[in-house]
Amino acid sequence: MKIPQLRKQPEKKNHFSRKWIDNYSWVKQKNCLEILRDPKKLNPEVRKYLEEENTYTKENMKDTESLQKKLFKEIEGRIKLDDEGLPYKDKRYEYWTKTTKEGNYFKKLRRKICDSKIECYFDGDKEAKGKKFFSCGDLTVSYNDELLLYSIDDKGSEYFTIFIRRISDEKIVEKIEDTAGGCLWAFDDKSFFYRKNDSQKRPRKIFQHVLGTPIKEDKLIFEEKDERFTCSIDTTSCEKYYLIETGEHTSNEVYYFHKDEKIFKPKLFIKKEQEILYNIDSFGDYWYCHTNKQAEDFKILRCKNDKINEWNDFIPARSGTIIGGLVFLKNWILRTEISDALSKVFVRNSKTNQEELLIFTDEKVISPGVSLMQKDRNTDAIRIAYESPKTPTRVFEYNLKTKDKKLVKEQEVPSGHNRDDYIVERLNCPSHDGRQIPITITYHKDTKLDGGAHMLMYGYGSYGSGMAPTFSTARFSLIQRNIIWATCHIRGGFERGFHWWREGKLLNKKNTFSDFISCARFLIEKKYTSQKKIIAFGGSAGGLLIGNIINQVPELFLGAIMTVPFVDNLTTNMDHSLPLSKGELLEFGDGKNNKEHFEYIYSYSPYLQITKKEYPHILITTSLADSRVLFDEPTKYCAKLRDYKTDNNLLLLKCEMEAGHGGRSGRKAVIEETAFDYAFTLKIAEKIS
Repeated sequence: MKIPQLRKQPEKKNHFSRKWIDNYSWVKQKNCLEILRDPKKLNPEVRKYLEEENTYTKENMKDTESLQKKLFKEIEGRIKLDDEGLPYKDKRYEYWTKTTKEGNYFKKLRRKICDSKIECYFDGDKEAKGKKFFSCGDLTVSYNDELLLYSIDDKGSEYFTIFIRRISDEKIVEKIEDTAGGCLWAFDDKSFFYRKNDSQKRPRKIFQHVLGTPIKEDKLIFEEKDERFTCSIDTTSCEKYYLIETGEHTSNEVYYFHKDEKIFKPKLFIKKEQEILYNIDSFGDYWYCHTNKQAEDFKILRCKNDKINEWNDFIPARSGTIIGGLVFLKNWILRTEISDALSKVFVRNSKTNQEELLIFTDEKVISPGVSLMQKDRNTDAIRIAYESPKTPTRVFEYNLKTKDKKLVKEQEVPSGHNRDDYIVERLNCPSHDGRQIPITITYHKDTKLDGGAHMLMYGYGSYGSGMAPTFSTARFSLIQRNIIWATCHIRGGFERGFHWWREGKLLNKKNTFSDFISCARFLIEKKYTSQKKIIAFGGSAGGLLIGNIINQVPELFLGAIMTVPFVDNLTTNMDHSLPLSKGELLEFGDGKNNKEHFEYIYSYSPYLQITKKEYPHILITTSLADSRVLFDEPTKYCAKLRDYKTDNNLLLLKCEMEAGHGGRSGRKAVIEETAFDYAFTLKIAEKIS
């Protein structure tokens, strides 16, 4: 089959005296944000090319079609399709979520307390009917239990329409189009707040809409003037105050106003400072502040409600341990912390101030969590849960006073799962500068560690996002075929404290890539796998990682899977009209205005650093309505790779024509996409049968 070719239209570029030619810059349309709203505005030539790439990909994966179906059945078979979540008790109702075998989306159910009649107040499948894409943003019931407020994106572009529905007769009473999706009921049930985008699709405004009034009369409650910042609105745990948080990845500030104010005038809590993050909450007699000011890995301060500037240490900072947020009950305070890429949960008696660690299991590598069972905070009962790479989620009801624990739900794996068949290890790999990089390894007990096994290596390493050791039903389709799964907790994440993030961003970004390469070499050295048996996997900013490492050391890898990859990052970084660019300047640097940043970003840009060499097998996926990583980046990247690669390995581009950053919507589609990625993995590993 003929390999698709994208037309070249050389554009000479010049910035800070550096000159280069971009043959495919024309792919990025000036009206790129309009295409997110209406894909029909896409350049017909570009559409034709993407369709050709899709056809080429389908043809090259034709020999895996039966395998894809088999993988789909395997993955689906591990999911309990008919399932119900545990109820959360409000004042008059208890609420929970349900999925069905026939459905593709969730349902929201409720019943009055002490009543057996069940009411479905939101049916995702019904809402999605006739839509090629469906995503529900916020969904919340009014305090009087009568109205449903929710937001819907039907393109994948993250432009949301807000609906207000009367629950009793399912009538839509109002709707607001073209919003950012976030919405929140006011305590009086007479109005709600919502976020609005600016012309560059940045949510920088918060409006109040009063039910029954024209939208044009909606009151602007808050507007962020800094184009780097985006804002959101929430309430305090005591439900006395509204909080507006505005910020970007590395700094923020919080405004507050009392629910009983006749005219809402948000007041600044603490003025923003560069590299300082904080969160505010209120409960009982105290305000609490979770901050990294003079505490690199965060601490928690508190003050009396009537002495708002007299802060005292509540949870002190500890280097290398990330102090997490708080959950309040009348007599208890729960909190989390992270060290060595592992989370822990602590509970404090508010009266005695005694604190203890909650023990979930004797497993060492787990992801724990806590949740409330009811709205009334005057209780000793909570739910605690944990999962691990080999153990499905287990949920317990736990009494904080008596310490009684009762298993109330365990994630079912209908096709069967024996956790004893799998081994989970935590390794520490020395990087190029001596930093110890945690790696979480999962493999079947029968897999021999003699270098003969294939491995899927996953990494991300940006924005301070950590990779928790969670359970995935899908992964076992690879693990059962003797493919080892390795998650690399590389710098740029948050797993080992704030410095772990700082050492993987701005002018330290190359540490992220070096860490991943060090992990690959380490795992080869320790005979978990061998050279040319590793498939590197990453998405979005993780695609930036994968694109870089296959430029540097392609010989280490058999293949690479790059989902919605951030690969033409310099072009995007310098275009400050795009939704995310300005908000990411302190993550990646300002290549437009800072020469040092420009040269550094240029030196590692996957697109710009493609050279003539042999590359591994590569699968690239993108979505036409992706507003975070625009489709032109992976499109250009693929076309340039075709120009330069000197091998005969697979290079496939798969573009979803009606989807967003997260790919297609619905349970079935998600499984199909996973099955496709895994089929590619097994194809290049010569494990199709």
